Order: sequence, then structure tokens, then C-alpha cells
Amino acid sequence: MALFLANGQQASKSCRMAKPFMLLIHISFFFPTPISDFTQHLRDGGSVCLTTVLQSEPDLEKGLEMRKWVLSGILASEETYLGHLEALLLPMKPLKAAATTSQPVLTSQQIETIFFKVPELYEIHKDFYDGLFPRVQQWSHQQRVGDLFQKLASQLGVYRAFVDNYEVAMETAEKCCQANAQFAEISENLKARSTKDSKEQTTKNSLETLLYKPVDRVTRSTLVLHDLLKHTPSSHPDYPLLQDALRISQNFLSSINEEITPRRQSMTVQKGEHRQLMKDSFMVELVEGARKLRHVFLFTDLFLCAKLKKQIGGKSQQYDCKWYIPLSDLSFQMVDDSEAVPNISLVPDEELDAMKIKISQLKSDIQREKRANKGSKNMERLKKKLSEQESLLLLMSPNMAFRVHNRNGKSYTFLISSDYERAEWREIIREQQKKCFKSFSLTSVELQMLTNSCVKLQTVHHIPLTINKEDDESPGLYGFLNVIVHSASGFKQSSNLYCTLEVDSFGYFVNKAKTRVYRDTAEPNWNEEFEIELEGSQTLRILCYEKCYNKSKLTKEDGETTDRIMGKGQIQLDPQTLQDKDWQRTVILMNGVEVKLSVKFTSREFSLKRMPSRKQTGVFGVKIAVVTKRERSKVPYIVRQCVEEIERRGMEEVGIYRVSGVATDIQALKAAFDVNNKDVSVMMSEMDVNAIAGTLKLYFRELPEPLFTDELYPNFAEGIALSDPVAKESCMLNLLLSLPEPNLVTFLFLLDHLKRVAEKENINKMSLHNLATVFGPTLLRPSEKDSKIPANPTQPIAMTDSWSLEVMSQVQVLLYFLQLETIPTPDSKRQSILFSTEV
Repeated sequence: MALFLANGQQASKSCRMAKPFMLLIHISFFFPTPISDFTQHLRDGGSVCLTTVLQSEPDLEKGLEMRKWVLSGILASEETYLGHLEALLLPMKPLKAAATTSQPVLTSQQIETIFFKVPELYEIHKDFYDGLFPRVQQWSHQQRVGDLFQKLASQLGVYRAFVDNYEVAMETAEKCCQANAQFAEISENLKARSTKDSKEQTTKNSLETLLYKPVDRVTRSTLVLHDLLKHTPSSHPDYPLLQDALRISQNFLSSINEEITPRRQSMTVQKGEHRQLMKDSFMVELVEGARKLRHVFLFTDLFLCAKLKKQIGGKSQQYDCKWYIPLSDLSFQMVDDSEAVPNISLVPDEELDAMKIKISQLKSDIQREKRANKGSKNMERLKKKLSEQESLLLLMSPNMAFRVHNRNGKSYTFLISSDYERAEWREIIREQQKKCFKSFSLTSVELQMLTNSCVKLQTVHHIPLTINKEDDESPGLYGFLNVIVHSASGFKQSSNLYCTLEVDSFGYFVNKAKTRVYRDTAEPNWNEEFEIELEGSQTLRILCYEKCYNKSKLTKEDGETTDRIMGKGQIQLDPQTLQDKDWQRTVILMNGVEVKLSVKFTSREFSLKRMPSRKQTGVFGVKIAVVTKRERSKVPYIVRQCVEEIERRGMEEVGIYRVSGVATDIQALKAAFDVNNKDVSVMMSEMDVNAIAGTLKLYFRELPEPLFTDELYPNFAEGIALSDPVAKESCMLNLLLSLPEPNLVTFLFLLDHLKRVAEKENINKMSLHNLATVFGPTLLRPSEKDSKIPANPTQPIAMTDSWSLEVMSQVQVLLYFLQLETIPTPDSKRQSILFSTEV
């Protein structure tokens, strides 16, 4: 080892200076995550006790079988690695030959520095592979391989020399590329074969990428030995040999870096401080109007934006650095806090909904394949399609801008779905800026090493898709969550305060409710209840704002004021806890502020269960025909009153029908309508318009039979699925005109109103699609015998994908009628000649 180290140091005096820099990044952070217990112990400065490897010895037969699979994986990995080393050696020989001519590409010294120890590494691993391959081919449970790993471990000193020389090799290669175009061309087009048997299949790699491979490989021996020991019974002849190899590997790692750095540290920066990863996440970047998925990393002194790519022919990840900003140069370019960006191309809700339908359909197909135990090819095809659709939805859904600005004049824009994430990123960046040093720039070598380190440093390993979830992970909650926002305390001074509530849906967060503004107080008492619809939700977030009434700060785009986030927090929606139908009280702590909440969950089948009213003189829960006959009207009084009030003062209310009204107000209105209170119109004029919208939705939800009737519902669901537009129109209109007259007239009255609401979409943000999403599952509903809802009421929480598809079908039916330009009036019901034969 001393000889190799001496040779490495002779390559350049500067490598002595580079050693601590190199080792911190490359030794400490290239442990794959599956063996986190082992790596965490090593990172914390400890040594691995060999007995910990056998904390729970596996079943003998199973363990021996696993040994073969582990070794097969090692062989495949070795093939790929040998291909990379061969690709490095290929140009080395002609370069050496040219070095002795009158027109050398590189000098002999440059070649020796750049390709230092590569031939030796190739011979070591070729010898190891040639020894291991026939033993795995002639496998038996008693097959021995320990001697091969013992020999490989004893040769780790060559890696010591390579690592010590690595930085000066990279610097030399970079200078040679700049000085010689021929070498620059060679270094960018090195061909590595994919496997031993497929010599025709090659991948293009840069010299920089290939020289990094041995550095990445340096910890492989220890990791491989750990896995192999885990599946080797202590009675096996290999066991003591593998233990010895592990001991050698451990000692090597300990000697190469005396102080293993703490978790997430990557490299040394000024004043002896260590660069650490503070936060990372997937985000959508807006690049010249196009949406690009990025993985962003916040270190203690810089912000880095990278693109994740898959290696061709392999599963390992790689990052390309797109740009970085030292934190000392970073600022938030804010026109205002609403961060409206004129050139964001908004994706229509209809397109997003179409993606959701495809996602639900694919999930349903995958579940069916699992139950049928069919071939894996079709399953893989479905999973690939699901991944594509979910990725597309995540790329297209966020529209809230988060800008970062470099003082050199360049600005970058990300799109996120929630103010919560934007505030989170700003807070942690500002906190780090208090500690960071003056501006700096990274060399290309340093930047490459930092980007490479991101693969192992990342805390968010996968794009947040359901395809990446384990089968036993919760699919989230479907139904309704009632939330009472009680009060808040801990504010340092009086101000105008309000809260918003968000839940996740299909991988991104949606704002669902907003309390009223409590003025001039440090202890607001809202005591407002909201009903929030959940679509596979797992998290409830609450944000507390200070309302700004300064008119000079109005934004140009939407006229909203600049409000400041005072605190934010979240709770996980645990199915087991929420199974109990009683209210659950909780306190959310946020930056010294406490917000008191109560939550109660009702699964969809219970929330939409039609319960006939025992009080036939009332309105809610009474058949629509009974109400209209009693009132001698074509449309129930409650529907007409609510629509009239909403059209009077709610048409420009952002999120009308989507944002929840206060539940206590809704219940008060319900009681007033049920007793035919003469003062109901006065009550409505004094109430928040969202409560009136909520009352109208509640009326339709509590009808003992849905507006589209149990009998006709299956036909509507089949009609909307027809592909021929002429046949679909004929079918849907005939079905609509088959509804009982009170149902039909009431629906047409509501339909006209909803179209008028959508006409002001640019102000109220309620498109036809949004309105169909709100009202579809309320107006259409299968009878209990036809429903795909789980029959067992004790297991209502995790709704099936088929039920999700059913809900989307209901949305599509209503959307179809909303988009039709003309619908025949009830008087033309019998004029079926219009629809009878032209199909």
C-alpha cells in the first residue's frame, strides 16, 4: 500500500492538497441506501462489528439461494465495470504510441497522469471476474467464493493510489482538452460495451465520466461483502474468509479517511466548514416557456439545479448540473408575493382531468392483472404507461411561481402547487444565508464531483408517483374531512389574521378552504367548520396569513393584496386514527404560533348515503317531486333562492362552489329552509356566499334519490362511454329527457346557472370542468345495489381505483351537458323523432 501511495503522490505534489477534499466527498457518500444501518454507523465514526451482520441469521435454504442471486448481481456489475475500464484503456495505447512521434497528441507524462493505475485496476477485476464466473455457473450451495473476495480486498491499495491522483488527473485532462482539439474529440466519444456477451452494444461516455467510475467503485467491496455475509450461514466454509475480507475493507476505508464525515456532508469549503445538504426536492422549472422536471439541492452555501437522467443500459442514476447559485449571490425576485408569471402556459382543467382518468384506469387494470396473475410483460407495460401519465400530471399541474435571482442578472423560475413549499424554501435559504461566506465559483471538476455526490446525498429518491410506492402503502383517503379551525395564539402583535387549508390530490396540493379575516387581534377565535373533499389525500396543511389592506400593493394580475405567511404546519391523515367517526382535536405548532383544530373523516360511501327525511314537511332529504308538488312550483324554492343570491353577489367569488362555506352557517340555513322560515332571505343576505353555495350542494346531496335517479344512472354511465359522437348525443339527450319532470326542470335550471358562473371563469376561477367536478358526484350516484363501494362498512377508508373511475364518470356526464350548446326543453320530450334513428 505504501508503494502505491508513493507512486500516487509522485504524480503531482498538488494531490497532497487535494486528498482531504477528495476523500470527504468520495468515501463518505457512495454507500447505496439499502444498507442504511451499516452506513449510518460508519458515517458516525464507528467501526462495523462483524457480529452485527448476523443479527438475524436467515433460514438456511433461503439464505443459500440468496447467495447465488447476490453473486449473480455482482457478476453483472463487474461486467459493466470492466467495460468502463476497457473503454479507458482503448485510447491509451494509440496515445502512448503517438507520444514517441514528432506530432504527439499528449506527452508520456500527461498520459501517465490521466490514466494512472487504470491498467492495474483492469487486471485486478478481470482476474476476479474470471475466477467468479465459472463458480457461479457451476453453482451448488457448498460452492466457495470467499478466497476471491479475500484476494480482491487485499488489492484495495491500488484504489488508494488512484483516488490520491484523481483530481490532478481530471485537471490534466481538462487542460489537454483545451489545448488539443483531437484529444477533446476523443475524450467525449469513448465507447463502453454494455455486457461481456454483447460487444456490439456500446454506450458513449466522456473521459470525465469514466475516470469517475473507480472512485464510485471504491466502497463496493465493503458493501458487497456486507450483503454476501448477510446471506451466508456462519457454518459455511466461506464465512471466515468473507469476515476477513470485510475486516481488510473496513481498515482500508478507515485509513483512507480517519474521520468519516457526518451524514450529508460532501466536501470542504472555506474556513474549514463542511458543505452539507440541507434540503432537496423535485420541482418544475420554466425554461423558455416549457416545463422541465428538475431535482434541486440546497447546500449550506449554494443552490444547485440538476436534471436526473437514467444511464443507458443500467438502473443507476446520474445528474446533469443545469446551473447553480452561491447563496451569497441569491435573492428572491418578487414583483409581489402572488408571484404571477404572465408567460406560464396554463393547462386546461379538462386535460388534467383526462390524465387523472387515465391514471385511475391504469391503476384499475394493474390491480386486475395482479388478481389474475397474468404475465409480467403486460404488467410492465401498464406500469410504464402509469408512470408516464403520473409524470405528465406532476409536470403540468403546478402554476404558482417561485423565482430565484443571481446577482449576475440571471433569474430562474420554478412552478410549484402550493404557497407552503414556496415559504419553506424561502425560509431555509434565508436561514442559511445568515451563515454563508462571500461569493465563490466552482471549477468544472468541483462542480462535476458535487453533482455526482447528489446521487448518494439525495433525501428524495423518487419522483412522487404512486408507481414508486410499496404495495402496502396507504392509497390515501377518499371522502370528506370536516375541519374546525378553532383559534390561534402566540402572535407577538395584533394584526389581521386568516388561515387556509390544503390537502394533497394526485401528488400535488390544492387549496380547499379559507377562514374569514379576524381583525386587529393577537388571539383570533375563528371557530369555523369546513367540509373538504379528499381524493386519495394523505396530508392536511394549514397556513396562517396576515392580511394586507395596503392598496398600493395590489398586484396587476388579479387585484389580490400581498399577504404575509405568519406560520405553517401539517398533519398526516392517518386512516387508523380517523376510522373513529368522533372529532379528533389537535394542536399544530408553527414558528411559535399554535393553531387549534378538530378533524373528523367521513368516507365517501357514508357521506353520500341517501337518507330519507323523517320529516316530510321539510325540504332536505325529501323527494324532489314531493317538494315541488307541495310548493306548487317547477323548481324547489331552496334551489331558486340559493341560485338567486349567488348570482346577486357570488359570481365573482374566487372558488365559488369549490371553497367550503362555514358548516355552522350551512346548518343554520338548512334548519331555516326545513321549517319554511320567512326570514330565510334576510339570513342569506347576511351570510358568507360560500355558505349559501354549500347549502345548495348539501340539498342535492341529501336527496333520498339523486337528481339523475337510481334507475337511469347505469345508462348515463354507459352513454358517456360511447365513442361515436352522434350516438353519444342521441343517447345522452334521450336519457336526459327520460328523467321525471321535476328532476329535469330543476336540472336545466341549475345547468343554466352553472354556465353563467363559468362565463366569469377569468375572475372566479371556476371553469365548466371545475363545476362538473363539484356537482357531478352529487347529482349522479348509483343505487346501493349497483355501487362499486366496498360493502363492508368497517373498511371504508381506502377506496378502490374502480370507485375513483366511477366518480370521474359522473363528472364527465355533467361536463357533457354543460358543454352542449343547446338542450331541448321539457316540452319537446315527446318529439323523439329528433333522436330516434340517426345513430
